[in-house]
Amino acid sequence: MNTPANALAIDYAQLEDTALVALARSGHRGAFRHIMQRCNQRLFRVARSVTGNDAEAEDVVQEAYARAFGKLRTFRGEASVLTWLTRIVLNEAHGRLRQRRITVELDQIEASQMESGRVLAFPSRFGSEDPAADAARAQIRHLLEGAIDQLPEPFRLVYVMREIEECTVEETAANLGLRAETVKTRLHRARRLLRTALEGTLAATMTEAFPFLGARCDRMTEAVLQRLPPGVLRGE
Repeated sequence: MNTPANALAIDYAQLEDTALVALARSGHRGAFRHIMQRCNQRLFRVARSVTGNDAEAEDVVQEAYARAFGKLRTFRGEASVLTWLTRIVLNEAHGRLRQRRITVELDQIEASQMESGRVLAFPSRFGSEDPAADAARAQIRHLLEGAIDQLPEPFRLVYVMREIEECTVEETAANLGLRAETVKTRLHRARRLLRTALEGTLAATMTEAFPFLGARCDRMTEAVLQRLPPGVLRGE
């Protein structure tokens, strides 16, 4: 009796990074697709933190994936796939940024921003609400995203990683190549800058800022798969 085809299907969601990479190296299209779907949201948010533009952030992530696919054999599992890809995304985003903007120097930030005082705090999640509340929250989120976009990039990256992606201090430091104390300092300054910009106007959720919709995730994933050389990955 033949084994049903679906019985042989691979449950990619249950696989660890190293197993997914091994399958992708051997040509499994589904494994590479799942790596992208697993990492898309954070990589998009990180890219957008640097570029400040949705369309360019998507392009940066897609280019980073294409580069990463060509370097899969260099992945040694010393860090997670997400951390490895984050560094590639940052390199790609900063390479583009150097061509169009002047880097913001940290010493331009006034020392007074480190003075003690109340720090703006945001609740992390909302429950079920009515349409009017949803509309109000959307307006608040728009204001918040605009304020985050105005943060100097070093603070913006840390803020997005810590408050929106909810990464730990250690994970943020590893992804951005910083010391833990630097992460804490930059997060404190980012909060102070936001408080100055938004005091009296915000009470919004962090985890819903820069929403990463399913359509965007699917579009980015398919665009990368289309860029890969014909015959490199097998069908799912």
